[in-house]
Amino acid sequence: MGFGQALFILIENFGLAYGTFLASKSLHNLLLKNILRAPSSFFDTTPLGRILNRIGKDIDTVDVNIPTAIRIWLATAAGVIGSVFVISIASPYFIIALLPLGVLYYMIQRFYIYTSRQLKRIDSIKRSPIYSHFQESIVGASSIRAYRVGNEFIEKCDNMTDENQMAWYPNILSYRWLQINLETLGNVVILLASVLAVLTKSTIGSGYAGLSISYSLQITGALNFMVRMTCDLESYTVAVERIKEYAEIDPEAPWNIKEHKPAPDWPEQGQVDFVNYSVRYRPGLDLVLRNINLTVAAGEKVGIVGRTGAGKSSLALAIFRLIEAAEGSIIIDKVNISKLGLHDLRSRITIIPQDPVLFSGTLRMNLDPFNEQSDGELWSVLEMAYLKSFVTKTSEGLDYAISESGENLSVGQRQLVCLARALLKKTRVLVLDEATAAVDLETDDLIQNSIRRQFKNCTVLTIAHRLNTIMDYDRVMVLEQGRIKELDSPENLLRNSRSIFYSMAQDAGLV
Repeated sequence: MGFGQALFILIENFGLAYGTFLASKSLHNLLLKNILRAPSSFFDTTPLGRILNRIGKDIDTVDVNIPTAIRIWLATAAGVIGSVFVISIASPYFIIALLPLGVLYYMIQRFYIYTSRQLKRIDSIKRSPIYSHFQESIVGASSIRAYRVGNEFIEKCDNMTDENQMAWYPNILSYRWLQINLETLGNVVILLASVLAVLTKSTIGSGYAGLSISYSLQITGALNFMVRMTCDLESYTVAVERIKEYAEIDPEAPWNIKEHKPAPDWPEQGQVDFVNYSVRYRPGLDLVLRNINLTVAAGEKVGIVGRTGAGKSSLALAIFRLIEAAEGSIIIDKVNISKLGLHDLRSRITIIPQDPVLFSGTLRMNLDPFNEQSDGELWSVLEMAYLKSFVTKTSEGLDYAISESGENLSVGQRQLVCLARALLKKTRVLVLDEATAAVDLETDDLIQNSIRRQFKNCTVLTIAHRLNTIMDYDRVMVLEQGRIKELDSPENLLRNSRSIFYSMAQDAGLV
């Protein structure tokens, strides 16, 4: 019997550990996959702290708290069933008294669980702003210190923590209320078992009476613990509910579509056509681009300018389908991009963003993350991007370690790394989203000279912050409130003193 008990305990613990591990892994993978494939509108409307709370605290609850609660609940439930069985054999009348007591236990449990579950939700909701505020404080630490507002941010964090505790403290109080009521009912169980043992002493004998009372003492603690674990388990499933909420968000378009696979050399020419194109960031919002009709010939250089909010960056997002069309279409080399898989589209077009994006790892990994190019080609693009001299001075070379977000490089060097990465892709369509807005004039000149030489046969769409960078382009498109107001060569637009482009050039001191 001892060997059998040990064997079954081993099977139970292994089965629970493995089963809860698989369940947690499945939920985590589903959550992570959906968040990584979520559309940009999801991140526009969801604070970062809320996402961190789901991936952090809620996953921790699924990993740790739920398996522990299940294990304890099963153990106590088995103990309660065994104790009730023994007491019922010793004192059959105990079953009659147990039924109303069971109803009371159930009522107390349901009354508690409604409160506890809502308090858990409030606690989770109030915790998310703390994560968001902490993340924002870390990112903006230099600005906070520069403006000497550190105390205000600390006070705000303290206030958020207090609000979170305002939900946590009632949760503890409700738990104490549950304990008191369960202990009271447990004492009633002991009293009933003792009274029945005394009343039926002539029929059951002293041995059975003692057995009944001793098991009633055991069942009290076990029954209380089982009810508490049932409540905790149901409260912990709020974390599963929150994880499933994010695991069921609508993802972006499919990554690959076999039926609409583009040719291996697409786009071969690089002609881009906007046909009655309109787009909005989310359903229900106003259009940010309205009826855009534009043909960019293969190899043409087009500058895109406009006041803040004119829709310049939205145009770049639309080409990469970070926002989907509300009306019309974008056609690249006679292929409607809305029918392509996102990977097929985004891997064939290059963008140099305004904020250079680098990852923790080596320089080689940041240039060629999938290890598709040779070292010779990597050194070649570094030379084209004016980074070869810097890299050769480091002892690691291409294995130079880049810290998180490229913090050990200057802003200009980060932008040059992004330029080298673009040069390595050799695509026929290049989008520059104010790529030189955050760098000095010298680095700006280096980037512009490299783009003119290396992308002279490519179609280039440049969202310009500095108008002098697009003065030698083939055409300039002026956007206003999401519409094309002017479209002509820079020379022709500057000849018209009443044009919007002329006034912008005048403000920039170019005329």
